[in-house]
Amino acid sequence: MILGACADDRAAGGTPIRRNSRRVGSCEASFWHGTSRQEVQKILRAAQRYELEGKKPGRRNGPLGGVALELLTLFANLVSFKTGRLDPSLDWITGKLKRSRDAVVRAMKALRDHGFLDWLRRYEPTPNEGRGPQVRQVSNAYRLSAPKRALALLGRWASRPALPEDEGREQADRSAMEAEFKATLDLSSYATFQCGDSPLGKALAQLGKSIDLRESAKRTESQATSYSYAAS
Repeated sequence: MILGACADDRAAGGTPIRRNSRRVGSCEASFWHGTSRQEVQKILRAAQRYELEGKKPGRRNGPLGGVALELLTLFANLVSFKTGRLDPSLDWITGKLKRSRDAVVRAMKALRDHGFLDWLRRYEPTPNEGRGPQVRQVSNAYRLSAPKRALALLGRWASRPALPEDEGREQADRSAMEAEFKATLDLSSYATFQCGDSPLGKALAQLGKSIDLRESAKRTESQATSYSYAAS
């Protein structure tokens, strides 16, 4: 279930902010929690087993589907173990998986319906001027989990760590994916990703947000000036 009350703000230009959206920075501390490689791998193994056990004879997919398992694997390699932070944009996800937007959205719904994924919708202020709140929708905050019925399918394998020989390759893949994702972050998001919800992380995130807003305002002003010259 999505936490929090419905936001009644509208984005710049009158676009409605989606129902139950929460302001960035107001909800993540109680939603994200630090985790570990072993815990994340257990969730992934439980989902794979759950899909296999739920697959009916003659059917191509089980209750989750192949795209959902691809998405969960992507999230397992991207989530911050230290903070639990996980908030890639939908465009980034579709580009990484090379799947359509609809396919990814359906996969997310399947994972949430079966207890493997939860998320919070979020919005943030913009530097735009005008009547009413000036805000925009941003990426969701995601959280991985595994239902008890899926964990029960693992039996004694539930507490077994990943094989040592797989660790080097997995860490290399994870590092490459994390670096790619970091390159898409603004200054505020990068600070939070690196330092988490610590006082230092909050201070750096606030500084980064101020710089981002100032640079955005400069670009907007520059574009308006260019348009004015072109029109005259």
